[in-house]
Amino acid sequence: MSAARPGADWRKQWRALPQRWRQLLLVLAASVLLAVLAALLFHNALGRWLWPDPRYDALRQRAELALQAGRLSAADGSGARELFEAALALQPDQLEAREGLERVAQAAMARADAQIRAGHTAQAQASLQLAQTLQAPLARINALQARLSEIPTRADSIELLLQRAQSALMQGHLDDGPDAALALYQQVLLRQPRNQRALDGREDALDALIQPAAKVLAGGDLAQIAALLQRVEAADPGHPVLPALHAGLTQAQTRRNQQLQRMLHHQQWEAAVQLCQPLSAVPGVPLPELCATGLDDALLHAANVAIAASRFDQARRLLELAEQAGVATDRRQQVQRSLQAASRIQPQRPQVVTMQGRAKVAKLLTQAQHAQARGHWLTPPGESAWDRLREARALAPNDPRVQHALQEMQLAAHTCHTTAMRDNNLGRARECLDAWRQLAPNEPALLSAQRRLAERWLAVGDERLRAGDVRGARTALERAQQVDADVPGSEALTHRLQRIGSALK
Repeated sequence: MSAARPGADWRKQWRALPQRWRQLLLVLAASVLLAVLAALLFHNALGRWLWPDPRYDALRQRAELALQAGRLSAADGSGARELFEAALALQPDQLEAREGLERVAQAAMARADAQIRAGHTAQAQASLQLAQTLQAPLARINALQARLSEIPTRADSIELLLQRAQSALMQGHLDDGPDAALALYQQVLLRQPRNQRALDGREDALDALIQPAAKVLAGGDLAQIAALLQRVEAADPGHPVLPALHAGLTQAQTRRNQQLQRMLHHQQWEAAVQLCQPLSAVPGVPLPELCATGLDDALLHAANVAIAASRFDQARRLLELAEQAGVATDRRQQVQRSLQAASRIQPQRPQVVTMQGRAKVAKLLTQAQHAQARGHWLTPPGESAWDRLREARALAPNDPRVQHALQEMQLAAHTCHTTAMRDNNLGRARECLDAWRQLAPNEPALLSAQRRLAERWLAVGDERLRAGDVRGARTALERAQQVDADVPGSEALTHRLQRIGSALK
């Protein structure tokens, strides 16, 4: 007699159970399965909430000690404010650090109150500034500020400030530092808002400041208009001359863009770089649109065209100009590698493509397809899909097969980037984006594609920082900035990493 099968025995025992017990066991099994799935899906978030990063606890404890010792803020990062902010940057989900910053703000207001009672105006102003930075209740700050302004000021110090301001005004030092006329008059007005001599003197200083406005606007120099605009806005954000300066700045930018457009159209590369380079060295001067983006793409595109035509000296000169114009290093290096590979090959471009030449073109196109299939878009130099296709184009630029291969590779690079982004393979997405840019450097869709890739890297950096992986977060931030240096959010992540780095030293 054969032994009963285990599976059959199990099914018999299951059917023998009452239906109510069977339903209960099924509910329990489903609950256990859901609990396991939830633990797998949310273990990182739950872990961070239930078991915070040890560095977070260490920073918070140091912040508590600093708060108890009265070190509310310190430039070296050892103050309570800086330590709580570093802890918050490391673990944004934890509430203790946020509550700690609120207690620092309360302590700053209490300290300001005591300093006002003691007549220590400068110290009280600093404490109020700290409380305001930490978003303390505005009503209480305003009340303390009103009390501070009522502290009597010695007449001799006011007189001294007025004398120094008048002297600075006579010497033409209007807004060039703390000892300039506008800064000194402002000190007097902070203490005595209705001091008529200070009000009149400040008006005279502002008149002297805007005196060259008409001449600057007539000259149309972008840097001069922008510099004067910054000075006037810093001195008086509501001055009546500001609309005219803003309009003049816009017109100067438009003229500079038109001038640059003509230079690029006529391939006057040196003149274009000389037009943009001085502006980029002036802080706060808004670059014309073509200086900020169009010049970079135009120089690299011209260098690629020169390489394809075997004009290597011209390509080297264009790369030098790209460096002077501040083109991103990684973009210049891509073209530099193509130049080095092309210089080694140095194909001869015949006037008429022979049978042997057509066979060579067919072989190169096949090699380009194989390199593309392996994912070798731009590397290794001389054997990449781009280099093989560029060599074929140099041999037979008008061959329909070459033109078709160019279009197919451009479409493949775009598809490769899209697929990699969908799969969250950001390294692969960067390679495909670089190949796409090499094949079609002036395609408008490139800008939005690189912005999306940079934003994805920033999201990775934020996730890694929340998980306590500071090095991984820093690497992700670098990748984002390499793709798009102006991606929104990079500055905030940089500040969080800096606060954590200074606190962990």
